[in-house]
Amino acid sequence: MNEIDVLKERLQALESERDIRACINRYMALCDELSLQTPMDELGDLFTEDAVWEGKGKRYANSFGGFQGRDAIVTMLGSYASEPPHFALNVHFLTSELIVVERDHAHASWNMLQTSTFASGASHLNSARLDVRFKQQEGRWRIAHFQTENLFSRPVDHWQSDEPLPVPEK
Repeated sequence: MNEIDVLKERLQALESERDIRACINRYMALCDELSLQTPMDELGDLFTEDAVWEGKGKRYANSFGGFQGRDAIVTMLGSYASEPPHFALNVHFLTSELIVVERDHAHASWNMLQTSTFASGASHLNSARLDVRFKQQEGRWRIAHFQTENLFSRPVDHWQSDEPLPVPEK
C-alpha cells in the first residue's frame, strides 16, 4: 500500500470515528428530550433494521431487558414519551470514549453518567458502561448492538436549586 492509500485509510477512520460520535451523541440528545414531540423516526434511523438494544447485568437486565429490531427499540424508547413525559429532566454525559473502526464495522465504549428527575419529582443518578457496535449502512454509521450495564445507581434529593452559587467573596 502506498503512502497516499495509507493516508486515505487513516482519514477515513478519523471521519468514521467522528460520524460514530455524532450518532451516539444524537441518540443521547433525543433520549434527553423524550416526549410526544420527539421525532421517533429520527431516533429509529440511528439504528440498523436488525439492531439489538439490551440491558446487561443484574440491575439493567431486570429493569430493561432486551429488544431486537429497530421497531421494537423505537417502541420501547417511545414508552418513555408520554404525557406528562416520564422525565422532567434527563441529561446523559459520556466519557472514557474508545472507538475502534474496522472498515464498515466499529466497536465503541463509553462510561455514561445519567442525571434524571422523573415526572413524580424523584431524582436519580445512574452510571453505566456502554458497549456499542456500529455498522455502516447506506453511507451512514448506525447502532447495530447497544448494551448498557449499570455501574451504580442512587436516588438524590433534587438537581436544581435556586440557592445562590457558592463563590469566593469579592
